[in-house]
Amino acid sequence: MCIVIGSFHWSMGLLAFLAYLSIGVFLPLWISGHSGSLGEELRRQSGELAAHMLESIRGIDDTLQFRGGDQRLREITNRTKELSEKQGELSRLTGINLALSNSLILFFDICMLILCVFLYREGLVAFDGVVIPLIALMSSYGPVTALSALGTTLQNTIASGARVLAIIDEMPEVEEISGQPEIEFHGARAEHVQFSYGGNQVLRDFSFSIPENRILGIIGKSGCGKSTFLKLFMRFWKADQGELLITDRSIERVNTADLRELEGYMTQDTVLFQDTIANNIRIAKLDATQEEIREACRKASIDEFIQTLPEGYETQVGELGSTLSGGERQRIGLARAFLHNAPFLLLDEPTSNLDSLNEAIVLKSLGKEKENRTILLVSHRQSTMRIADETYRMESLQSL
Repeated sequence: MCIVIGSFHWSMGLLAFLAYLSIGVFLPLWISGHSGSLGEELRRQSGELAAHMLESIRGIDDTLQFRGGDQRLREITNRTKELSEKQGELSRLTGINLALSNSLILFFDICMLILCVFLYREGLVAFDGVVIPLIALMSSYGPVTALSALGTTLQNTIASGARVLAIIDEMPEVEEISGQPEIEFHGARAEHVQFSYGGNQVLRDFSFSIPENRILGIIGKSGCGKSTFLKLFMRFWKADQGELLITDRSIERVNTADLRELEGYMTQDTVLFQDTIANNIRIAKLDATQEEIREACRKASIDEFIQTLPEGYETQVGELGSTLSGGERQRIGLARAFLHNAPFLLLDEPTSNLDSLNEAIVLKSLGKEKENRTILLVSHRQSTMRIADETYRMESLQSL
């Protein structure tokens, strides 16, 4: 005996439920299973292609000099072809998904029409029980069709989200430290420090004492750990063994904010942001006045050069400082260090890109600074080391 509820029959609801379930659940799950990690591979290859293009643009001078243009072009072409193939495969799955969803919609519409006619002829439903369910089903596929497209359209989104979450979940090499008592700088030292990159040990039982208000120089062959030692003091990395101390306290017990205030760090590769010269220097002290910035630039022997520019300190430096020479970028880096005005200054090859005249001016400024701060200087230049009160060879400070 059939059940009749008003003008509608239970079998109509069952058929509509099967239609929604097939199009909105089973179809996207099936398509997603067939696409697998295609979206993740597509995002990975897209990122690699973008990085390769940026690398090629930045290295275009060397590419032209050594006639590597054809090789770089082939690499870009091959990567683009692989990416296009993956994109084509994903587009094919999207097309299959759309075709299947439309076919299922047509199939269930026909089934509903046949069922409605059958029930009407059997006298189980009235005419409105035919028209209303049929129109309702045919006009209600919008949200279900959107669900059916998720099997392919979400692939890129899920892959991008996974990349972001992987970065968020990645644990930093060095944790931020807070809640420790504040500290003043009264000298520093390293005690039996060891550090390695992977399996390559750079520092072995390294010990070094840095008294207050002195300029100490460290020399040594490339790869012996000079720059690494400075980065360890900045706590960019963590020593495998041993201790680095400031005012007799391990830097592992110094607040990160305090450590950044106590130390000023400069490398030979100064990074400039696409902004004005003034703002690139001001990042060392955000509330610095224009006169403070100029004074720092005078010490770094770059104020006169900046004054010759059409817009002076408001001149844009371009992407990565592309409008400036290596020496000019390095002197801006020095100006940052002077503006930061930290009591402990760590300088890694600070004059490597300077001519003799500018080097002499910068060294004179550094010599005056030792009255108020401690400077640890790393350089290959013997002329730079002339301002050091004491000079040490890196190899003699550790067990080799």
